[in-house]
Amino acid sequence: MDENPNPDVIGVIVVDHGSRRAASNEMLEDLTRTSISERLDYDIVEPAHMELAEPSIATAFDRCVERGATTVVIQPYFLLPGKHWNQDIPELAAEAAARHPGVTYLVAAPFGVHPLMADVVSARVEYCLAHVRGEVPECEACAGTGTCRMRTGDQVAAEAAAS
Repeated sequence: MDENPNPDVIGVIVVDHGSRRAASNEMLEDLTRTSISERLDYDIVEPAHMELAEPSIATAFDRCVERGATTVVIQPYFLLPGKHWNQDIPELAAEAAARHPGVTYLVAAPFGVHPLMADVVSARVEYCLAHVRGEVPECEACAGTGTCRMRTGDQVAAEAAAS
């Protein structure tokens, strides 16, 4: 008899703060459904927003369980620990889990001082510099905003005086 040594089916929720700006919420949802889903070794991956937008943590938790998850890992899309990680997300996760007896869950650590964060910072700085040199288009975060541009203190002062 081939018994599965780990009968848990893992679901992952990637949760950000949530925004009143729909485009920001969509960025996390798209990232979760594409790059993150493709990178993780789990079939069940759902996006969520802590507040201000759907899907909420509760909605994403329900979806994970509906898809067969017996363990749900909630991964904050946050840089550093704070009130949201220490209090808000654990409380929301506990409320969501209470509706699913027998399902275990874990609130994972924020990205924090993970060594790969230095690579992310380096890649972003180099890309933005390449953009202002005209070598590459705006990145996905800046696309269409025109915010990634070199400025001087004089320009900022002039813009402030004009407005």
